[in-house]
Amino acid sequence: MQKKELGKKGEEIALRFLKKNGYRILEKNYVCKMGEMDIIAKEKDTLVFIEVKTRTSTEFGPPQLAVNSRKQRQLSKVALNYLNEKRLKDVKARFDVVAILLRQKGEKIELIRDAFDLSWG
Repeated sequence: MQKKELGKKGEEIALRFLKKNGYRILEKNYVCKMGEMDIIAKEKDTLVFIEVKTRTSTEFGPPQLAVNSRKQRQLSKVALNYLNEKRLKDVKARFDVVAILLRQKGEKIELIRDAFDLSWG
């Protein structure tokens, strides 16, 4: 499976998982000049920016390790752009990561709530 195909499959799995767990999806693949956010959703009264990472093995570590400090800074910029664009102020928000491991015998999904703080770097 190619990287882009794998990412798309992972996002579809994440969307189903999040909806089943009470998230209301607002945006998929939000793109701005700062980059892309896989999913933007609401969970109760909180706006949630969600990064989905999908892998087929743990040879290079679990999927969530790919959300390093550089990626967190980039996602923070995208989130701030979204908040400004939608004129959202004083809204409760957080970053979640959905880590998906696709194996022959099925998928393992891990939701990491409040995975990291807004990064200003």
